[in-house]
Amino acid sequence: MATTVGRVLIYGGKGALGSTCVSFFKAKNYWVGSIDLTPNEQADANILVNTKDSWTDQETQILGEMDRLLEGNKLDGVFCVAGGWAGGNAAAKAFIKNADAMWKQSVWTSAISGGVAAKHLKEGGVLTLPGAMPALEGTPGMIGYGMAKAAVHQLVKSLACDKSGMPANSLTVAVLPMTLDTPMNRKFMSEADFSTWTPLEFVAGLFDKWMTGGERPANGSLMKLVTKDNVTEVSPA
Repeated sequence: MATTVGRVLIYGGKGALGSTCVSFFKAKNYWVGSIDLTPNEQADANILVNTKDSWTDQETQILGEMDRLLEGNKLDGVFCVAGGWAGGNAAAKAFIKNADAMWKQSVWTSAISGGVAAKHLKEGGVLTLPGAMPALEGTPGMIGYGMAKAAVHQLVKSLACDKSGMPANSLTVAVLPMTLDTPMNRKFMSEADFSTWTPLEFVAGLFDKWMTGGERPANGSLMKLVTKDNVTEVSPA
């Protein structure tokens, strides 16, 4: 059995990007933990969240299980890739329902990831949270989504400050892709130009590069991922 080179946690480890991240880090001989609604069979450990639980109950459960799983070991990286999308303006019938769903999927998960990182990330480790490029501006057609993502951007800035509770020399950063090349996106946007979509493997590789010290952005950065002609450029927003 190969020696474990380190430990990473993927929050949202059963989704399209999460599953890619789990596979990527397993192939590099990392111990990989997954947090999601259903288990990822490739992961070394799974924490399953019940969506009916409150924010505080989810936090208590996750922190408790992380204590048990890590047994005092530290994580090299915490990669939150959980989230979803819902549209709707202020006049939409499902305005608040969708906003509530977006808050739970993006803000709850990101904040709990921050709490896990504060407690279990090693000094110099990396925490990534899922931002969104449209949320840098107004998002009238998807207000709940934009609100939640803007909150994630603010969380990144806060966690990057002194006295945030994060470990010394750690990096907190948000990734802001335009469109990820997922099976669901291909299914629902089959006429789109896929050469402008960011490959999931690229994102996993980016997380790895930052974690191992390569081309690290400034702490608190919101990093835009812009793909054109199948080439992805990474730049601060």
